[in-house]
Amino acid sequence: MTNKRKKFIASYSGGKDSTLAIYRAISQGLEPIELITTYNTDMKRSWFHGIPQPLLNRISKEIGIPISLILTSSDKYKENFETKLKNAKTQGVEVCVFGDIDLEEHLKWCTDRCNIAKIEAYFPLWNESRKKLVYEFIDSGFKTIITVVDTTRMPEYFLGQILTRQIADEIEKCGADICGENGEFHTFTFDGPLFNNAVKFNTGEIIKNDKYLTLPIS
Repeated sequence: MTNKRKKFIASYSGGKDSTLAIYRAISQGLEPIELITTYNTDMKRSWFHGIPQPLLNRISKEIGIPISLILTSSDKYKENFETKLKNAKTQGVEVCVFGDIDLEEHLKWCTDRCNIAKIEAYFPLWNESRKKLVYEFIDSGFKTIITVVDTTRMPEYFLGQILTRQIADEIEKCGADICGENGEFHTFTFDGPLFNNAVKFNTGEIIKNDKYLTLPIS
């Protein structure tokens, strides 16, 4: 990645890794144009992290970057993602930022989509220590809540916890990945140096779906 002030969009899940990747990209001099979030048209929430549209709108307001929803079902996911990237290219976007760390299949999927759209795929966190990234995220002042837990890989106690160094270390001690990169847990980031103010949100009744426990947010 050159130092030229390139315009970028970012694949934004609402979680800690995509947030840190965006923060780093801006710190490196890239210009944010838009955040893109895939939105499950059946569930009426974002894919993977389950954030409803009104809450995404509040995030957009507090960080001062537009958020665009890619409305998609599972069978059209890849096609609709590519269409969004192609449209962004016509608006002068040169780069798409992703928060993946070291999963090669994720790297390939994202890079392939960007190659088709003829824009650059950029991974600011790529191949760095998972623990160092978690600590950097926390030490930078970001606040995130654990909203999904895979109970086969970590105790349900962690659901609803604010991620601190202590909580991160406890996650690691119980045998789960400290970063949750393998799907052990998901997070929702609501405050930190990207935000003008903390994003207000509510939590609902815990939902159990097979091995997963989810704390709904709205």
